[in-house]
Amino acid sequence: MKNITFNDIKDAYQLVQGAKIKGKTQDELFELGEYDANKRGYVVYPFEDGMIYTDFKMIITEKELMNNYMIEPVQTSPFQKAA
Repeated sequence: MKNITFNDIKDAYQLVQGAKIKGKTQDELFELGEYDANKRGYVVYPFEDGMIYTDFKMIITEKELMNNYMIEPVQTSPFQKAA
């Protein structure tokens, strides 16, 4: 995971479930989970050595993600064919 280049989060549409994020000042990696409307934030899980640790999770607000975290570039296409 060290060879991934991370980009600044400029738009909430970049926040897709499964994307890898890291702090701008830390080296820890997290995997972005679902949005929790009751807590008004995104669930994030620690990610290390290709493994997600679901026994621990944090809630991070969209504003905090956009100000303090970077995201891996994720290729999405609205025209993907169904299998």
